[in-house]
Amino acid sequence: MVNEQTVRAVLEAVRQGTLTVEAAIQRLASGVAELGYATLDLDRQHRCGFPEVILAQGKTKEWVEGAVRRLREAGQDCFVTRLSEEQADHLAACFPEAEQDRLARTFWWPAPGERPAPRGRVCVVTAGTGDLPVAQEAVVTARVMGTHVDLIVDVGVAGIHRILRQRDRLAQADAVIVVAGMDGALPSVVGGLVPCPVIACPTSIGYGASFGGLAALLTMLNSCAAGVAVVNIDAGFKAGDIAARIARRAASTTTGL
Repeated sequence: MVNEQTVRAVLEAVRQGTLTVEAAIQRLASGVAELGYATLDLDRQHRCGFPEVILAQGKTKEWVEGAVRRLREAGQDCFVTRLSEEQADHLAACFPEAEQDRLARTFWWPAPGERPAPRGRVCVVTAGTGDLPVAQEAVVTARVMGTHVDLIVDVGVAGIHRILRQRDRLAQADAVIVVAGMDGALPSVVGGLVPCPVIACPTSIGYGASFGGLAALLTMLNSCAAGVAVVNIDAGFKAGDIAARIARRAASTTTGL
């Protein structure tokens, strides 16, 4: 099922002469875009509330560019994660009006038109400064998904007083993301401080016995605190996406929207 936004974008492209009538018919009939190297789901925004997100890892810069152009032609938001420096430079040259976050390795080009006001609040917490790239991916993702985001940095369990000082900020969140490597103990601590869901995101930061984040992952999976769920190692996008869905739904329930 093709949504109204896509139909409007296609009709506008026909009106401007950038799309033929035959191509418009094919586009509206299928709900997908066949690019040869990718098959884009143009109906995902209607089904899930947000368009397909492009994972740049493993793709050429030309493939990423082509996917962005096709989503843009369909009148959809363009969000890309895990960009390499080469891909980021290429997209910056092709689409200078888009937003990039080099720490998060993301590209964000919202569809034209007024965006709804953010709903819900996500708090992203890092155990250490080394966890910031993954945490920033979560921050950008949650913002792109339409929530308010607060970031608390470097409050790991090696100095437990640091996280205890942030209880007021944590209490304002509808969902909390805790990003940690090493022993991965911080999510359990936060889970014992807040009433909202906690999304634990292990990172690959740590010495040899951390096994590239596996030790943190196993600690988080075995958390003794209730209300802690876990995403994969370095999965900042997944953590941000899940937290934003929770926060937006919580805000809608509270306001009756």
